[in-house]
Amino acid sequence: MKALVLESKATFGLNDIEKPTIANKQVLVKVAYVGVCGSDLARFFEGKVHNYPIVLGHEFSGVVEQVGDEVTAIKVGNRVAVAPLVPCGNCDNCEQGKFALCEHYSFIGSRQQGAMAEYVAVDERNILVLPEEVSTQEAALIEPLTVAIHGIERIQFNAGANVVVFGAGTIGIMTLLALKARGAGDVTVIDINDDKLKIAKELGASYVINSLKVDLINYFTTHEKPKVVIETAGVPQTQVQSVEIVAKLGKIVYVGTAVKEVTFPPHVFEKILRGEVEITGSWMSYTAPFPGFEWKAALQYLRDGMIDVKPLINEIYRLEDKDLPFVKMKDPKNHAIKYLYQVSES
Repeated sequence: MKALVLESKATFGLNDIEKPTIANKQVLVKVAYVGVCGSDLARFFEGKVHNYPIVLGHEFSGVVEQVGDEVTAIKVGNRVAVAPLVPCGNCDNCEQGKFALCEHYSFIGSRQQGAMAEYVAVDERNILVLPEEVSTQEAALIEPLTVAIHGIERIQFNAGANVVVFGAGTIGIMTLLALKARGAGDVTVIDINDDKLKIAKELGASYVINSLKVDLINYFTTHEKPKVVIETAGVPQTQVQSVEIVAKLGKIVYVGTAVKEVTFPPHVFEKILRGEVEITGSWMSYTAPFPGFEWKAALQYLRDGMIDVKPLINEIYRLEDKDLPFVKMKDPKNHAIKYLYQVSES
């Protein structure tokens, strides 16, 4: 089969590799669409992979071409989305249904061959059959949507609560959409890219703020402080500002990963104590029964039209385009939300 193979740092080859075979409890998925994730950029440009060669791609959809002898719920021809986590099932966290915290997991597109290829072998439990109302193109965005859903479900908040979202990238915009579907009140999105903030506004943000142009501390001195802050940008400044702007008795969810040292000045850290602020992290999107309520909710939101991910899709590429979407995403002037490869017709 044809596959886009990461052969070494920042080097893709469009190669013919062996088509995967399936075990008794697996299905063979013919890939339709696969998204380029921010984590894929680090794998490609920075060499943050477990081994070479590797086929990337964990946000994907497709059509079932073959099923194993012990597969019962999936049929050939089903249009599907795929949950990429492969938990061990044996560690303490797995036994408690906390699959996102598995100690010995594998992951499609990271620790095992991914979906920037014509076919992928997938365990039956990782398969979600798509309803008629959800296209395979939309389904390629389900995985990042589940990350957003998992993040906001890490805390409890009342309907109508005012929320701030730091970051207007894929996860930030998905978080905005999930918050509105969940019943949040005014949602303010903060970023440094005016083009992305314009998209956030068009997709339902009550307010948008460019933090290069507005002093956030002064702003939230004269405006109501948010009850909830969701940090998706993953930069030290916003990770600290989350604590600075949240209301007393407020809640903060850290979704964006830390890539540099984060330093809290004493007067900022003191706000956690004096404000009795609740802080939690959010990692991936898996709960029991596997793959989790997040995946069921994402499908339902898309099916019922409560969330529309189509405006997030900026451009469609072919595997023959190799690293073109990666290079474009790396451009500081880029304001796109999501690039997809179309691998086959669906």
